[in-house]
Amino acid sequence: MKLYQAYNICIASELPLPELMESEGKPDVIVQFGKINDTRETQHDGGNTFQGEVAEVGKFFIQRGREVVIDPVLGVEEALLRTILLGPILSILLRQRGLLVLHASCVDINNKAVAFMGGSGWGKSTLAAAFHTKGYDILTDDVMPIEFVSDSPIVIPAYPQFKLFPEAVASLGQDTDRLSPVFQNSPKLSYKFERGFQQTPLPLQRIYVLDKGSAHKITKLQPQEAFVELVRHTRAISLVTNPQFVTSHMRLCSELINNVTFCRFTRKPSLTDLPELVKLIEDDLAQINTKDFDQKMIARVP
Repeated sequence: MKLYQAYNICIASELPLPELMESEGKPDVIVQFGKINDTRETQHDGGNTFQGEVAEVGKFFIQRGREVVIDPVLGVEEALLRTILLGPILSILLRQRGLLVLHASCVDINNKAVAFMGGSGWGKSTLAAAFHTKGYDILTDDVMPIEFVSDSPIVIPAYPQFKLFPEAVASLGQDTDRLSPVFQNSPKLSYKFERGFQQTPLPLQRIYVLDKGSAHKITKLQPQEAFVELVRHTRAISLVTNPQFVTSHMRLCSELINNVTFCRFTRKPSLTDLPELVKLIEDDLAQINTKDFDQKMIARVP
């Protein structure tokens, strides 16, 4: 087994995971191949013990946030197996470890985590990659775990890779011919980067919920709207259905709403507007920082 680092945990895996950074030390999670028989299937409780199957890929057994057993279909492509493991399977495992796991990409802006949340194909990765191209560090792409430390939400970094459509890669000035598909016949390319990965967890400042429209605009969400969007964009919410986990999930969503601002970010579907979108976010966050500074100065006035 090789040791890897991702999501602030050490993973020992029989399946090679070249997307991740290699690590050393005592593993927190073991990923191994094995047969998933009737005994394991009867242990499934939709919470700390989970058994699932992906058609034409294989069966997966995930237990207590510490163990993943893979029973692959004969001849399945390793790259496809890795994609399922690093996405939906680790999302379940991270939820078992007590984290809130969102469908979001996350960027380091002024030492604060700023997230873009939305469904598949909504432009999360493309927008985060646009920030990366401009020199910002990246924490997550697609799977964003949040841990609460003294009631403060902290984003846990993932690993240095984007999954992008070819036209998005080209719009960012990258050579698509130098990149490989995420897996065979995948519509997306694997864009691994060596620089600009934020490896240290950061406090979460704001979540932008992505939407499409006829104009670019940012509007603040009310708590009720934010709650609906959080539930809508929580990873593996339809899979981890144990009542204890559902109750915990609702509590974590409420805590997040109490500590983080949510905005709806409506954009026109145009890749040529990416620089404008980055500037719009930068200006919006600058207003927050200005208000915070003004409030601190007022507080100091005798």
